[in-house]
Amino acid sequence: MFGNQEMLFKTEQTKARSTGATLKRLWVYFRGYRVALLLTAVFIITGTYAQVIIPDLTGQVVDCYLEPYTVNNQAEGFASMPGMENLLADSAASSNCWYDPSGLVNPTAESTLAGLSKIILLILGLFVGSAIVSGIQFYIMSWAGFYVLRDLKAEIFHHIHRLSLGYFTKNEAGDLMSRVTNDTDTLQQVIGFGLVSVVQGALLIVWIIYVMLAKSIPFALISLVTLPAMFWATSWFSIQARKAFRIARQEIGAVNADLQESITSVREVQAFSREEENIEQFKVSNASNRDANVRAQVFTSALAPTLEALSYVSLAVVAVVGGYYILSGQDMFGTTLSLGLIITFIGYTQQFNRPVQQISVLWTNIQSAIAGAERIFNLLDELPEIVDAPNAIPLPQIDGHVVLDEVWAEYNTGEPVLRGLSIEATPGEMIAIVGPTGAGKTTIINLLPRFWDVTAGRVLIDGHDVRHVTQASLRQQMGIVLQDTFLFSDTVMNNIRYGRLDATDEEVLAAAELARAHDFITKLNDGYETVLGERGAGLSQGQRQLIAIARVILANPRLLILDEATSSVDTRTEREIQKALETLLEGRTSFVIAHRLSTIRHASQVLFLDGGVVVERGTHEELLAKGGRYHALYMSQFRREELVAG
Repeated sequence: MFGNQEMLFKTEQTKARSTGATLKRLWVYFRGYRVALLLTAVFIITGTYAQVIIPDLTGQVVDCYLEPYTVNNQAEGFASMPGMENLLADSAASSNCWYDPSGLVNPTAESTLAGLSKIILLILGLFVGSAIVSGIQFYIMSWAGFYVLRDLKAEIFHHIHRLSLGYFTKNEAGDLMSRVTNDTDTLQQVIGFGLVSVVQGALLIVWIIYVMLAKSIPFALISLVTLPAMFWATSWFSIQARKAFRIARQEIGAVNADLQESITSVREVQAFSREEENIEQFKVSNASNRDANVRAQVFTSALAPTLEALSYVSLAVVAVVGGYYILSGQDMFGTTLSLGLIITFIGYTQQFNRPVQQISVLWTNIQSAIAGAERIFNLLDELPEIVDAPNAIPLPQIDGHVVLDEVWAEYNTGEPVLRGLSIEATPGEMIAIVGPTGAGKTTIINLLPRFWDVTAGRVLIDGHDVRHVTQASLRQQMGIVLQDTFLFSDTVMNNIRYGRLDATDEEVLAAAELARAHDFITKLNDGYETVLGERGAGLSQGQRQLIAIARVILANPRLLILDEATSSVDTRTEREIQKALETLLEGRTSFVIAHRLSTIRHASQVLFLDGGVVVERGTHEELLAKGGRYHALYMSQFRREELVAG
């Protein structure tokens, strides 16, 4: 049942890091909150001290008050029991009464009651104080934890925007969203409560071991006889759980990816009546997620009862061994045991086992959080494929002289898309690119703003290799309108202003008028303040492209890239856009992938691309006169368009 999950783990384990390395890296994010951590540490130490001292005081109730009073008043029935005279004598002679040894000297009923009241009130006070301190420390740590997660999410969001487009073609958006939301949420659950509990529990364990050894090394070693088994069980179960949770985090990412894809493609799903198939596919991924989490829970759930059973064994060992030595009147390797000391050690054993069990209960969240943190850091460790060179300079204001010099490009190693391509566009020229699907047209468009890098050759803009200038300065001087227009869930005004955030309302309106979008925008319910749905839902495809063109017009770039920008616009609207584009293109260099004859006719150069090379080059009239591939395309497609428009 778990075979698929094991395969997933093996494919990812090269990226997985050790728990120590993950926690060490996570610790870096807390450095800005040192004061909160210092206060938390103070409260943890204070609360832990209270928990350590309480069992000792409980033992003193017996050794310092009850037993001395019993011995002093010679309780005949009790003292005459076998072995009791040894027990009473050892208790009366005990040096365990560091808090208030006065009860050992001629105790009376009044002095015993007063001493008992005093020590019991102290124990109650320690319980109350420990509870208050714990509440404060958890509040402070939760506060710091929320700020740490805020910083971490901000870094992830920033890093995602730095990654190259190639990363997003290989990774699903739903999985990335899962890392930002689900994986960070698992950290939130642990940082707020689990981290403090683990640190306090670890400190309590170490402190109790130290105190027990200080009181009696032999008895302490007997009390801790199950400690190696506890450590082994915790280590083994945690390793298995961490493997399982890594797989579970991957599976929840796959579920989110399926969900995100199904929601965004709901129109296509309904159009092809694929609802049932999508539901079945989601059931499969959801079942894999279930199986991965069940496996993780098997290991984490088994740890708690295992440790609890071992704790009962240690309690039994303390009671049996301690009782034997007291009743027999023997010293344990030179240590004189008293009833109060045994009660103290029983309390220590319970205190020791409690944090171990508490950590085991939290282990599910801890292991899940570690697995989530590993996925987050794996994402943060992804290096952008396209980065600024160390000596990159800002690109000066360009004129628009573009040269592709013997360019080779490939998306997959060994599979070139462009093969030694050379193109030159002088300032103000329009380069129209046509050709069959897969010819490499869009690849040229991706190379200009450096969304992808060439594998050989150069892309020059005004003599500057695009790899030697900063990406921001390069793209700021380009305007891009793609076939698949993306609009944000915001007002129409802000969607247009996205091209230049400092633009005034008047400049936005002017850009919309130039793009022939003003008329239909004013007819919307709230005009320019109309809030669009996701990806511009509520507008036609043509209207979305008009807004996208207005966005580019507002940006006023020196170099334009139009990837079938008017493909979804009707002929009448296209004519209006062409008039606007003629004004916009004047004096600017443009590269246009177009299937409309009106665009190609106005081009300075028409490039017919096939197999990654230019097979024909020239103006519209020149290529028609050649009677080659472009002529055939014109007769089969553009001529029909011309007759329809005619």
